[in-house]
Amino acid sequence: MSTLNQSSSLNSCTKFPIPSRDNHVVDEIQSQPFDYSKRAQWLRAAVLGANDGLVSTASLMMGVGAVKHDVKAMILTGFAGLIAGACSMAIGEFVSVYSQLDIEMAHIKRSSDHRKELEEEERENYRTLFRRRRLPPWPFLRGQ
Repeated sequence: MSTLNQSSSLNSCTKFPIPSRDNHVVDEIQSQPFDYSKRAQWLRAAVLGANDGLVSTASLMMGVGAVKHDVKAMILTGFAGLIAGACSMAIGEFVSVYSQLDIEMAHIKRSSDHRKELEEEERENYRTLFRRRRLPPWPFLRGQ
């Protein structure tokens, strides 16, 4: 009987801390926007490539099957078409990615050149301002 009373007294005295859920952290994680544009482009390329590969390989195998009823020839032709299609899609994607890179690099160069022109115009405006007010241009030229 005494052991039963001791165990019940232990149960009533023992309290385990229950951690509270920090709503601030959860709200912060949920409120951060996620950019799906890179994932969407990858998914678009994968779906387009899979669709193209399936249709072209199936069409090739149906054409060979209509002419020649040999299973080995159909399998060999399907495998060759699969390899050729994969190489074609890989080369096409490579060219696509590098032409996009060229476009972006040209855009960066154009914006850099435009920024340099604006900086030169701004310097000329400051020089004109110094000349009008007859201030020495030395602090401006030293970057102060």
